[in-house]
Amino acid sequence: MSDLILSASGVRKRFDGRDILKGVSLSLQKGDVVAIIGRSGSGKSTFLRCLAELERIDAGRIEIGGEAMVDTEKKGYEPESRLRVIRRRMGYVFQDFNLFPHFTVLRNITDAQRCVLGRSRKEAEQRARTLLARMGLSDKADTYPCFLSGGQQQRVAIARALALDPDILCFDEPTSALDPELTQEVLSVIRDLAAEGHTMIVVTHEMSFAREVAGRILYMAEGEILCEGTPAQVFADARVRAFAGDDA
Repeated sequence: MSDLILSASGVRKRFDGRDILKGVSLSLQKGDVVAIIGRSGSGKSTFLRCLAELERIDAGRIEIGGEAMVDTEKKGYEPESRLRVIRRRMGYVFQDFNLFPHFTVLRNITDAQRCVLGRSRKEAEQRARTLLARMGLSDKADTYPCFLSGGQQQRVAIARALALDPDILCFDEPTSALDPELTQEVLSVIRDLAAEGHTMIVVTHEMSFAREVAGRILYMAEGEILCEGTPAQVFADARVRAFAGDDA
């Protein structure tokens, strides 16, 4: 049985008549940790959003867990009923947290479980409290997001994504809104998840983190993958060294 968990080929996306993605492809095996790096505007986050169907592609094919989500050469996107099932395989952590400000931390983590997975309140709360303990936030269950630091909010967002038991965790620049101290707080959590064998795609500007945690790195520029390989291979590329500077 194949461990291939995601396959994207020839993904194209246009905004306002401009090509943002120019035929990007990626395959992901179970347990892979892939970092996507590149300058702002290179298409990194757009590609990740397309994989999670937060944006719809103009051309290409995306298959998750052996099921085609979209194939523009055939019938396009699957019906919404099938898409809902396929999307459950993807957990998404946003750079700006996207917590519901009028919900407590506990409810932010339990509501999605009840709506998406059909868990009972008791089951959902038990799962949420287990994850909050893992994130070092057991005492914050009844707190509202506005009373948390940015690092704490991002850890709640990670717990919310994990609560849905996704096959793939997607992180869209998860530390870009944080100061250096809080950045390390969140990166430590992601390191632990990688060590536990979670399959992850991480869009990041943290070069040292990408080098340390990722098994494979994609360097994007102007909507294309210019370089792909192990951290050693990618950071040896002259184009990447010019981009990363002292962090290469």
